Amino acid sequence: MNKAITDGLVLSPPAFGPDLTVWSRQDGLPGSDSYASSGNVVFVPADQDFGGCLEMQKTETTQTLRWMGATPIVPGCYLRVTLRVKAIAGNLPTVRVAATPVLSNGAVATGVATTGPAVTLGAYGRVEEITAIIGTGARGGVDMAWSSAVAHAHVGLDLTGSSGGIVRIEDIVVEDVTGAFLRSMMDWVDVRDFGAVGDGVADDTAAFAAADAAAEGGAVLVSEGVYRLTDHVTFDAPVRFVGRIEMPVDKRLSLIQNFELNSYIDAFGDEETGFKKAIQALFNFTDHDVLDMMGRRVELTAPLDVQAAVNDKTTYANQRAIKNGQVQIADGPAFDTDVVTQACDFDTGDTRLLSNVTNVANIAVGSLVTAPTGVGREVYVAARDIPNQTLTLSAPLYGAPPQQTYTFERFKYALDFSGFANLQRFVLEDIEILMAGKASGILLPANGLIFHVKDCFFTGPKDRGLTSHATGCQGMLIDRCQFLSVENQVDVPDRKTIGFNVNKNDTKIRNNRANKFRHFAVISGSGHIITGNHFFQGDNTTLGQRTAGMVLAEAQSKTVFVGNYVDNCYLEWTNEHDGAPAFNSELSFGGLQIIGNIMFSSNVPRSYASIHIKPYGPGHFINGLTITGNNFKTIKGQALDRAEYVDDSFAPLDTSRFTDVNVHSNTFHAVQMQFQNPITVPLVENTAQTTWEVDLADYLPFGGEARVVSAICPEGRIRDVGNGTVWTMPYGFAGFGTTGQSVRVNWSEPARGKVFVTARCDAPT
Repeated sequence: MNKAITDGLVLSPPAFGPDLTVWSRQDGLPGSDSYASSGNVVFVPADQDFGGCLEMQKTETTQTLRWMGATPIVPGCYLRVTLRVKAIAGNLPTVRVAATPVLSNGAVATGVATTGPAVTLGAYGRVEEITAIIGTGARGGVDMAWSSAVAHAHVGLDLTGSSGGIVRIEDIVVEDVTGAFLRSMMDWVDVRDFGAVGDGVADDTAAFAAADAAAEGGAVLVSEGVYRLTDHVTFDAPVRFVGRIEMPVDKRLSLIQNFELNSYIDAFGDEETGFKKAIQALFNFTDHDVLDMMGRRVELTAPLDVQAAVNDKTTYANQRAIKNGQVQIADGPAFDTDVVTQACDFDTGDTRLLSNVTNVANIAVGSLVTAPTGVGREVYVAARDIPNQTLTLSAPLYGAPPQQTYTFERFKYALDFSGFANLQRFVLEDIEILMAGKASGILLPANGLIFHVKDCFFTGPKDRGLTSHATGCQGMLIDRCQFLSVENQVDVPDRKTIGFNVNKNDTKIRNNRANKFRHFAVISGSGHIITGNHFFQGDNTTLGQRTAGMVLAEAQSKTVFVGNYVDNCYLEWTNEHDGAPAFNSELSFGGLQIIGNIMFSSNVPRSYASIHIKPYGPGHFINGLTITGNNFKTIKGQALDRAEYVDDSFAPLDTSRFTDVNVHSNTFHAVQMQFQNPITVPLVENTAQTTWEVDLADYLPFGGEARVVSAICPEGRIRDVGNGTVWTMPYGFAGFGTTGQSVRVNWSEPARGKVFVTARCDAPT
């Protein structure tokens, strides 16, 4: 830094000459007396030490000399004033650099130092050098520290001490010495000053370490260049990258003080590489547990294999998070789905295993498995054994033949965690994945616990928003996320995208929103809490078909489904992930609470129903189900026959075994048959009969039988044939009719009148 060079400033006074009118005897201000006619100062044209110089006799207590010209004072700029002086005769005086500071309005600044250190001349003819530094910062080594309000100075010298002596003075030199203060001013060191070459060839690792050590509380500058690093590098000091670095995949750059994505992008000169290296550092020691993307959008040209980026570990259990940014998918073949078809053997003795897979090496872990028969929704390849030619699946097959041809589709994901054997307590927060129909979103690790996705956007997934291909979804949390389909203009039956799936237990799915997928979620396992979500899947087709918004794929679900908005789709409950789907002494469909939800539809046929149960094998029944406080409503289409439905494509429910079914306090709009259990209905008989009968098929849930008559209450007087009062108590029987859905009220004599009958489809427990 040199203002005389960079800005062309004139700092030094002119060389001494015969014209002394520019040299003031006072403060150097305009109008002050000059030395032109003083008689005690003369110009000496040829001194043996100085050449041209000024000879001055000291005649005053403080003899002053000031240049009447202005030396500019620039904030942040430090000036050194240098005098070379020698005594010629007489008393030996004391000499010091002096200057008059002048404000921009022309007034002299007061209350500040105006002189430098004084030097007493020690011998005749010996040249002494006297210096002082002027600047606008009170730094060490600054003799005259002025405020930034000072605009210029009149520089010169003072002679003090004994009078009568004669001295000669060489030309006064003013230099910009700001460079001497840069270390303390800028508070950084440059890696090049410690041996870094920056040519992309030399190994600069040691130089980087030395610069970091030398920073001592300051910062490090990686100046322009390409720096090759061959080992791990940790910066304890803040670091700024102008140049970029190159290092092997297995070596880490750890930025302790400025651990955020922008620094890594600056470091590697590429946002994709920078993102990977930042993730690598996140999983190692950086004194940070969160990688802040700083609102940055990173464009991926290929799936980001997170484990490969981390490189040195396949298991991790400490809390880590990535937050606050966007991931965008670039066009290119790297995101194309890999599809393999292969004939495989299946043995019901191990319903998660496919064997004799001759092409097993070409079938990737994480591939979706489909086949003509026996494969439920969202079944994936969880593991493969290449030597033994087997595949292990994420869920059992419910009825596959001994051999058939399977299709394996390996979707490509923006963030692929499948390389981790076990990953726990990982968080994605405030991340938007912009897929635009080019890729899927997130593939979970093979195993793990508490993978947490919150306040994220899954925008336009090609196939899936979030996939669990094994057990990495155990205890997963999905909170306040948006799942935005790429299939908005596609009619419901033609959609194929799915928001997410679950294979294991204890997830919390809360306050999310999803639009127009084939299914918002396919959830296996049990122990789930699903609350506050809004998912809608309609289209513009007149009386159009609808698909399941959420599929519960395990019969004994142990799940609460509370306060959700199920919009133009339905809740489907199946046992399609059961390797032995026929009932065989296990717990059947139960453990589900459906409470306080909005079940809404529009422009649908009368056959639409909000809640489906679909057994994949015979003998199943309802064994614990609560449906209360829900609102069932349809508009713009046909009034619905019912709100609930049993899909008996594979097998019906065994209605004779229903237990613990509680359906009450729901509201219905444009629903013809409003299910309840227990159900209380009026029974009116106008002709005296000993047996009264009522059919409850319109009310009993899920085609249930009338198994128990729990109450018979007359309304008004019951009369006999002669119009007398019948005082005897009736008794009831349940389970009459071809479907067992009628109940009978029996009297001791023919009777007529009105009673209210309460019946249940479940037996007492």
